[in-house]
Amino acid sequence: MAELWSTAGRMRCGDSDEGGVGHAGRMQRTQRRSATPGGISSVFAAIAQTAMATIDLVVPLRCAGCAVGGTRWCDRCARALLDDPVRLAPRVELPVGAWAMGPYGGPRRSALLELKEHGRTDLTPMFGTLLARGLVALWRWCELPDTTTLVLVPAPTRSVAARRRGGDPVTAIARSAAAQLGSSVRVAALLRTSMWARDSAGLSAHDRVLNLAGAVSVRRGVSDLPVGPDCAVVLIDDVLTTGATAAESIATLRSVGVRVDAVVVLAGA
Repeated sequence: MAELWSTAGRMRCGDSDEGGVGHAGRMQRTQRRSATPGGISSVFAAIAQTAMATIDLVVPLRCAGCAVGGTRWCDRCARALLDDPVRLAPRVELPVGAWAMGPYGGPRRSALLELKEHGRTDLTPMFGTLLARGLVALWRWCELPDTTTLVLVPAPTRSVAARRRGGDPVTAIARSAAAQLGSSVRVAALLRTSMWARDSAGLSAHDRVLNLAGAVSVRRGVSDLPVGPDCAVVLIDDVLTTGATAAESIATLRSVGVRVDAVVVLAGA
């Protein structure tokens, strides 16, 4: 597993001018990159199962998706989340493609809320696995550049929210995914949100844009910026609603010379 991403990076699909992202287009792209390491799904499942088994004794056994007792994450909810990434069309226009691991509803929404609002950090490896699977799928579809290094940049969060949650869940999920994908993938927590930015819940797309205008910045002291032709950068978030946070984050990173190649989220609202 340590060289999964770098191994995949040596097997590039042919050039394509296909614009669609339907099933047929995905199948064609997948066939051109079908030489990625075999057994990815089973390996990721085993990693997630092993990681979560270590916390059986400290986390209440209740499914985060449907609340059934006796398990942290039931098979039915797990199957509901296993799907290909879907391309989003956010209301705030983005200069790069935005992809979600699935819709913000059902067990996915319940599990994200359990993680963010109720401290269910035992769900981090599971979401890390979903993110890792999605990134590999996007690479196979030629939706990510063919580079030797992949950098995951968590979307910014307000410091008060991160403190209340005992840390930033998105950063933790990105680190879990990077650990599963190998040494060629790293996480760079570059962004922060100003303390005067309001909570965006309940705001319209227009108000979210105004709320975040100038509120996202690069953290002080950051020197190792992910730049260069051999470095792909993906902005990671939990939920994409209007695209306002992603747009402001991309603009902020561009201002310091960092090119974002895609936005990938766990759920699209």
